[in-house]
Amino acid sequence: MRLVTFEYDGAVRLGAILDDGDILDLAAAAAWAGTTDPAFATMLSLIDEGEGALDRARALAASPPGEAVLGAAAIRLLAPLPRPTQIRDFSAFEQHMLQSGKVVFTLNAIRAGKEPPKGPIVLPKVWYDQPIYYKANRFAVGNPGDDVPWPPYSQLADYELEMAAVIGRKGRDIPASDAKSHIFGYTIYNDFSARDAQGHEMTGPFGPAKGKDFDGSIILGPCIVTADEMPDPYQARMTATVNGEVWSEGSMSTIHWRFEDMIAHVSAGETIYPGEIFGAGTVGGGCGLEQERFLTDGDVIELRIEGIGAIRNRVIGSQLRRGSPA
Repeated sequence: MRLVTFEYDGAVRLGAILDDGDILDLAAAAAWAGTTDPAFATMLSLIDEGEGALDRARALAASPPGEAVLGAAAIRLLAPLPRPTQIRDFSAFEQHMLQSGKVVFTLNAIRAGKEPPKGPIVLPKVWYDQPIYYKANRFAVGNPGDDVPWPPYSQLADYELEMAAVIGRKGRDIPASDAKSHIFGYTIYNDFSARDAQGHEMTGPFGPAKGKDFDGSIILGPCIVTADEMPDPYQARMTATVNGEVWSEGSMSTIHWRFEDMIAHVSAGETIYPGEIFGAGTVGGGCGLEQERFLTDGDVIELRIEGIGAIRNRVIGSQLRRGSPA
């Protein structure tokens, strides 16, 4: 199924995308069938209820009552999980790490009056030993289609093209061989980044904070595609355009650490819960930093992942500049 959270007539609702693109209001469909189903209150309640709730949603979508069907133009699409239980964003693509690291090291050397490094950079051993991640601000999630006001402390705006897995089952000490059964589905993740703030604060050295955490900095959507509908997410093609121009193209096939590896690593001695978001990190070439290209006021960014759909947002900030950060 392709599941969405949307606003209609002043209320936030849970829906399923039908084959023709219309939206089935699941709670309304259940009501027309003569039942009240608490699993259809929110996306999180649906995830919490498990496979039985999904089966009931599938049955309604197979024979949708017309009174519960809405045209896509009649609703406002929200983030499918407006308040995730937790957000962990990984860095699972080697090419992104190498390319963005090369740019950062070069710029830091120029600013320090030193000679830029020659040849390729070498990633720290820990990157190959285990999946690495930071915990993002779950209250910073914005909606696909909304404008993103850029924080006034930043002049360098960037997008990041990512796929995310949504955790569907609670668990601890989960082996990688069983981890896929804990995935509810997949969505698109735009990890908007204030690169100047991020570069400064990460000399700390801690993980990113104000470089990542500001209102609307995380865009999820347009839907959650359930795992049964996307049996092999690692073949999905990924594209980012800015004002209609292709800036990034990539594939999930280039991932180094799979979602199953991430789940096994995080759940070692630690319980994971339904509704958590595991971002895979930026696909190689999937951000402006790697190209030394940055967003400016009014730019419209569209991220598209095969099998999921597309999210589109405009950044707003008169202080933004497109050129090199040097």
